[in-house]
Amino acid sequence: MILIFKKARWSPYTVGTGIGLLSWVTFALMNKALGVSTTMVRAAGAVESLVSEAHVESNSYFAKYLGTLAEPNPVFEWQFALVVMLVVGAFCASLLSATRIHEDVPNLWQCRFGPSKWLRFTGAFLAGVVVIFGARLAGGCTSGHGISGGLQLAVSSWIFFLCLFVSGVVTAWLLYGKGGRDHV
Repeated sequence: MILIFKKARWSPYTVGTGIGLLSWVTFALMNKALGVSTTMVRAAGAVESLVSEAHVESNSYFAKYLGTLAEPNPVFEWQFALVVMLVVGAFCASLLSATRIHEDVPNLWQCRFGPSKWLRFTGAFLAGVVVIFGARLAGGCTSGHGISGGLQLAVSSWIFFLCLFVSGVVTAWLLYGKGGRDHV
């Protein structure tokens, strides 16, 4: 059994089945869908409330996810634990499989934009900001829409997933062009 954890790559069928089972368990035990982007809203609201509790209380977006002073929603709940454990799980998987690759600037990026680590890190950070903004604008992230919503056959989730794939292909083409694979 432990040998499966030492594999560098798992079968997508095994992983898909595992995620599907986890989704069922989440629905059955918590009556909630898998998702992680709401955690970012709750964390941002909690940090902002340290500066101005009145602003957070009067902001309808934060109020929706944080609740009110009389009936607050917890910041640290199962979704927060899921976000933390995703990072911990990825780290443990890299340790067990002995396939950790330290690569500050991937070859493809370096061929297109140069060797600057700061440019790479800035690009990755800004891309993350755009992704989380888009996820909140869409009302869910890839796990919320793509997995949970897709399993429920929600039309909005299928539209989200289609837009995600199309925008990914367009972005890759704009960043790397047609000859991107020649530089790998």
